Amino acid sequence: MDGTDSQEVFISNWEYDQAPESQDHIKIDKRYGLFIDGKFEEPKSKKYFQTTDPANGKVLAKVAEASETDVDRAVKAARKAFKKWSGLPAKERGKYIFRIARLIQERARELAVIESLDGGKPIRESRDIDIPLAANHFFYYAGWADKLEYAFPGRKVKPLGVAGQIIPWNFPLLMAAWKLAPALATGNTVVLKPAETTPLTALKLAEIIRDSDLPNGVVNIVTGAGETGASLVRHPDVDKIAFTGSTAVGKFIRKTIAGTSKKLTLELGGKGANIIFEDAALDQAVEGIVNAIFFNQGHVCCAGSRLFVQESVADLVISKLKIRLNSLFVGDPLDKNTDIGAINSKKQLETIRKYIEIGKSEGGQIYQPDCTLPKKGNWCPPTLFLGVSQSHRIVQEEIFGPVLTVQTFRTIDEVIEKANNSPYGLSAGVWTDKGSKIFHLTKKLKAGVVWANTYNKFDATSPFGGYKESGFGREGGLHGLKPYIKFE
Repeated sequence: MDGTDSQEVFISNWEYDQAPESQDHIKIDKRYGLFIDGKFEEPKSKKYFQTTDPANGKVLAKVAEASETDVDRAVKAARKAFKKWSGLPAKERGKYIFRIARLIQERARELAVIESLDGGKPIRESRDIDIPLAANHFFYYAGWADKLEYAFPGRKVKPLGVAGQIIPWNFPLLMAAWKLAPALATGNTVVLKPAETTPLTALKLAEIIRDSDLPNGVVNIVTGAGETGASLVRHPDVDKIAFTGSTAVGKFIRKTIAGTSKKLTLELGGKGANIIFEDAALDQAVEGIVNAIFFNQGHVCCAGSRLFVQESVADLVISKLKIRLNSLFVGDPLDKNTDIGAINSKKQLETIRKYIEIGKSEGGQIYQPDCTLPKKGNWCPPTLFLGVSQSHRIVQEEIFGPVLTVQTFRTIDEVIEKANNSPYGLSAGVWTDKGSKIFHLTKKLKAGVVWANTYNKFDATSPFGGYKESGFGREGGLHGLKPYIKFE
């Protein structure tokens, strides 16, 4: 690995002139094994499951289903590799992580297309957001690997050991990067389990890890459904569990490891409040509303799914929002003009439809633009609910789809009370031209992340995480190192 490599130079040359429009040069194997101890292996159970394209239902590949025995093999490989990896000079660990970042960039087109095929998200989002951010997380933590003594001055830092990491289906490669990069930088080894509906980019990442010459066993990737994850959580030789997913599963994990010495971080559900004041730049705010809830089909834990508009401008904002919704294109994720792609799975589509019916039964006034949906695949139009109250289930419960509830408010105190009246505490947005109002709201809102005059902006240097039923612990930035170290 050449020490003269320049991250900045490489990034400046990494540009796209247009979105990928076909899969002609994208290789997806018919069958994938488990990535254990540096190589792909057949599961002991001989069982495989299918991963499908949510836009048309076509099978993309068969993927190994890891049994408890397979998980045990992966953990043993990680434990065996831990001594060598943690004993490497920190600068050498950083070089490996940097190489992974470079390889992600080199294979960015392939990864973007596969992310959209497997998950249903628009190619513009995979190409311009997910893949670049994943690479940037590896770059960022590669830089921290030999600087931990400066990050935590006066304290001796040691890795925890073997980290079990379980990631969700909405941002598969990005969530893998969020978890792997800081764990590796601090000297831990990892067993990673991707979601069963979106395993392909994690398996492509396994190929990248293999090609980076990372020592065998440092990263192991086991695929499967809930029982595979449960086996990883229960394993007695795992020192740390990091989970991103539903609040219900997070609570189950917390109960499972209670009484053990395992460390735990949880990034769970959300019901983000997006607050528009009368002095906001309203056209900009409407674009922010659309990005907050319809980005990635609303499959975002920090989505701005609860809109609060100051009463004096509510009619104008809602009118502008309806016009904007009518311009959104729902369709083929590989079409660079698509705004809203396919819902990730039939199961999730059923959940979203159930909540839409609940919203109607609760008396909410539904608005959906007149858009033509594809005949095959899993689709849901962008949906607004007006005339809702705090007691409505669609206001209180996470839907995880392109459904937005709209309420009005008069005063700052009123909107703070409404925004905080939620079991979740992950994110919020504030739109105003008054800096003093922004600082007042950020102090009062019970949310781990508060955006001002923007929404859904992420950076590797910034911590992310929530409060209440949105979990605990932080990922990203200097804070993202802490869950993977212990002090002596």
